[in-house]
Amino acid sequence: MSEVSAPATGPSPRPRPVLMIPLRRCGSHALRLRLNASPDFYSPYPLHIVDFMPLVPLYGDLADDHNYFQMVVDVIGLQTVSMVKWDDVVFEPVAVFEAIRGEPRSVHRIVWELLFQAGARHGAKIAMDKSLDSVHYARELMVLFPDLLFLNVVRDPRAQVASMNRAIIHDFDSYLNAATWVEAHAVGRELAARHPGRVLTIRYEDFLANQAAVLRRICQFFGIEYLDSMLDVSQSGEAKRIAGLSALWESNTSAPIPANVDKFKKALSTEEIEVIESLAGELMDFYGYERMTKGCAAFNADFVRLAREHSEARRCQAWEDLARNNHRDFVLRQFRADYLKSVRERLMRVASQRLSFGHVPAGAAQRSVPAH
Repeated sequence: MSEVSAPATGPSPRPRPVLMIPLRRCGSHALRLRLNASPDFYSPYPLHIVDFMPLVPLYGDLADDHNYFQMVVDVIGLQTVSMVKWDDVVFEPVAVFEAIRGEPRSVHRIVWELLFQAGARHGAKIAMDKSLDSVHYARELMVLFPDLLFLNVVRDPRAQVASMNRAIIHDFDSYLNAATWVEAHAVGRELAARHPGRVLTIRYEDFLANQAAVLRRICQFFGIEYLDSMLDVSQSGEAKRIAGLSALWESNTSAPIPANVDKFKKALSTEEIEVIESLAGELMDFYGYERMTKGCAAFNADFVRLAREHSEARRCQAWEDLARNNHRDFVLRQFRADYLKSVRERLMRVASQRLSFGHVPAGAAQRSVPAH
């Protein structure tokens, strides 16, 4: 029996929630921008709430209205400092708080309330969050939203790691990024096995080979109409805007090139490919990706330590290069990072005051926010 439940009904109809999973640099923008051609579908640039999660313990007991309202304000603030703004949407913190104050309290509930309100204003039946990293909070989300669906996008780990290695949002080492790929896709695979009626798995390579067929499958799963206009991403205003903001998104205004499926062979060394296949081989077999090596690379503590040192050195260089070569991208990313840092510093001040009364959550003071 399918686990898919009927769309939510009630006095305040909302779009049905969908979460795209499990890892960025999988072609997720290409899919999101095309699906946004449908008036029934709404998916703005994601908040990537994973960067906010280290702050959550610092808010204290969310049953306290003061704490929860502060979190509502801060999540709305995160939306306002996003690199890509949500069209025609302004959130009023009191209205958002009042809409969810009687429901189970969670940072995820706040994020989705923003999506629901924005999606409803756009007349959408489906609201999708492209915060792929939130796959690690799938259980909590499924409790909050019994009608939640998942779009599980799989990409050849060699190609995805090659892309991740160049992205400021990830590590700068094939071993580290391959390990991240395995962790995320293991969660996605298990989720699909446990809840087959709620998870649609597609391969990005299949999308490259036949965009229309894959988009039709997705639309059918979501219960919305497929439109031929989805194939012409050049008409997307958002695609044009984001293409000019970051080198990571330059290709989003044009059709994907199927020949690029093997581009990783030029970007990665044979040794890197074997590292990736050693870590991801079992999942590659499961998803139908043919191996190129025996996948017998060995790893020890020194190997991992050097990988992290190598990655951090390249990360520092990447930020310097970004500031020099694409100042707009640098400033927008730094602005978001500065906002998260300022929220953390404020919460830490409040937490230090609570500490004297014994109310600060254990371990909260040791948590920090990633720079990216």
